Amino acid sequence: MKFTENEIRNAMLLYAITDRSWLKEGESLAGVCENVLKNGATFLQIREKDLDGDAFEKEAGELKELCGRYHVPFVVNDSVEIAMDIGADGVHVGQSDIRGRDIRAMIGPDKILGISAGTVEEARTAENAGADYIGVGAVFGTSTKKDARNLTIEKLQEISGSVSIPVVAIGGINRGNVKELKGSGVYGIAVISAIFAAEDPGQAARELLELSKETVYGNE
Repeated sequence: MKFTENEIRNAMLLYAITDRSWLKEGESLAGVCENVLKNGATFLQIREKDLDGDAFEKEAGELKELCGRYHVPFVVNDSVEIAMDIGADGVHVGQSDIRGRDIRAMIGPDKILGISAGTVEEARTAENAGADYIGVGAVFGTSTKKDARNLTIEKLQEISGSVSIPVVAIGGINRGNVKELKGSGVYGIAVISAIFAAEDPGQAARELLELSKETVYGNE
């Protein structure tokens, strides 16, 4: 499924990143993700560092089919090979992954390419590497990346203004601090624990989507 440039921009509003460590007894990642997609997630990335290759590919395949039913873009974290094998909509990689590798050439022109960045220089490098969007953070700190650098809102604004592709903010974002991103130029928020650690991930997705809309579009 090919997504247009405008569809990708709009899909940044509530970018959900999976974390199966928060699954409750009897739950499946696909089941929780369907609840999240039904209730407002506009983009989904599978990021499961503790799964081996075969298990990761199987889980990714299930989520790809699920996202296809909801017409929500689905990307795989880091693994270009698995993303291509299962026919994912694209891949999200870090700065180290684009050094010496042309990821855009590997996945082709119709797949979504997301690249992480934490500085203006990295953002411009990502755009030049063919990224469709940039994940910028960590804006409020995060427990998922121990070496993540915290960014000021001013720096986030500077990064957003330095590229022509959409920027999505990531890192420690939750219901209590989303609106602090207002005016930063981001197209939306990427969250992990704010959704997957919630007692009701679906309800969390609904609330976060509305807060993201208010933050991005300036509604009161």
